Amino acid sequence: MLRLRVTPKARADRIGRVGQDADGNAYLKVAFTQAPEKAKANAAVIKLLAKEWGVAKSDLRVVSGEIGRDKVLEARNRDAAWAAEMAARVRKMDF
Repeated sequence: MLRLRVTPKARADRIGRVGQDADGNAYLKVAFTQAPEKAKANAAVIKLLAKEWGVAKSDLRVVSGEIGRDKVLEARNRDAAWAAEMAARVRKMDF
């Protein structure tokens, strides 16, 4: 599971920095050009992250926050080694 804070209608699609909410939970900032229309925004997030991480779009799923800016993403069909690699990549990002 990965927490995201998304920004729709951005100038470019990009994965941003790691942030922290008021409760101390870390999240990954993701910006994309798609307007927040129905499921199109979630599809844009999944497409961007799948391409960046080299996984199939079908392996990623928004499990919480379907219509909000704060989302929880689940990576399916991935092993513990992949999860550790992704966690290491996220930790290397600037705060």
